[in-house]
Amino acid sequence: MDRRTILLGAGAGALVAGGYALMRPQTTPALSLLPQPANAQTSDAAAADAPQVIEMVMGDPDAPVEMIEYASFTCPHCRTFHENTLPLLKADYIDQGRLRYVYREVYFDRFGLWAGMVARCAGPERYFGIVDLIYQRQAEWTQGAPADVAENLRRIGRTAGLNNEQLDACLTDGAMAQAMIDTYEAHMAEHAISGTPAFVIAGRLHSNMSYADMSALIDEAIVAAQ
Repeated sequence: MDRRTILLGAGAGALVAGGYALMRPQTTPALSLLPQPANAQTSDAAAADAPQVIEMVMGDPDAPVEMIEYASFTCPHCRTFHENTLPLLKADYIDQGRLRYVYREVYFDRFGLWAGMVARCAGPERYFGIVDLIYQRQAEWTQGAPADVAENLRRIGRTAGLNNEQLDACLTDGAMAQAMIDTYEAHMAEHAISGTPAFVIAGRLHSNMSYADMSALIDEAIVAAQ
């Protein structure tokens, strides 16, 4: 099986107005991005049966409007959105059954990929709780050499109730890493994302914005869906 490559470096993307720019400095073999040598699941035979990358969703599946957020765990603007805006969105729309919220991971760098692997390690039921921890501690876990970053992420995983064996298994799962990268690339082909956070509201792509502007767009989409 010919493995595709992910165009990621060790550092994060460049800042742009209101968001985080996609930055692809060089091609890097996908499996070499893991913090430790990949486990046996990276064999070509195993890769032929790729694991499922679950779409992470909050809200009523029958909500009148869907919003997709594209975000990177290493993006400071994404952290700001998750700390300040998402709680308002959840209270006003998601918990009220008015909005289906989909979170899609964008990988600017290997650290963002590792964070995604840790977030998914406990399954979809605990995913958003770990995502909250990752964003809350973004300024801490992104510091240091790659080995430091990997251990920082393991520490977050342990705080969320995962043990070292579970975390090591997740962070060395080469088949899942490849599947996540393939999913990311498919999403980038679906929507022309130039920076994060980016939002697809009722099928239309938008860049980062204030909560007032976002709620106005959602309200308009809800009325149109009636």
